[in-house]
Amino acid sequence: MRMLASILVVVFSLVAVIPPAYAQTSHAAPQSILDAAVQDHVATTAADRETVLRLLERPEVQAVAGDIGLDLRRAESAISTLEGQQLTDVAAQAQQVEKALAGGQSRVTISTTLIIIVLLVLILIIVAVD
Repeated sequence: MRMLASILVVVFSLVAVIPPAYAQTSHAAPQSILDAAVQDHVATTAADRETVLRLLERPEVQAVAGDIGLDLRRAESAISTLEGQQLTDVAAQAQQVEKALAGGQSRVTISTTLIIIVLLVLILIIVAVD
């Protein structure tokens, strides 16, 4: 009986000591990889914001916004509040508009105008909801 009690004490002692020892192990990814991932996310977010702001500065976009009565200053300030998937979606639409405008077109076509209007309205709706 004394032998069984001694074995149980040793087993319970090991069970109590072993998990905290393993809890002290390092993360699955080294700190340098985590830092690089954060820096990559920050750079991507900044690039997305810059893409949208660059589009809003184009004269064609300003003309369309003026025609439909949208305030571009409010849209520009709204860009700083966008995060995550919302910012990614708006930046993707802005890139499509930039490509269409950079294609050597001398005038804005209906589809590009529609994309610009949708982009501006989307920005304003996101700001109004938040």
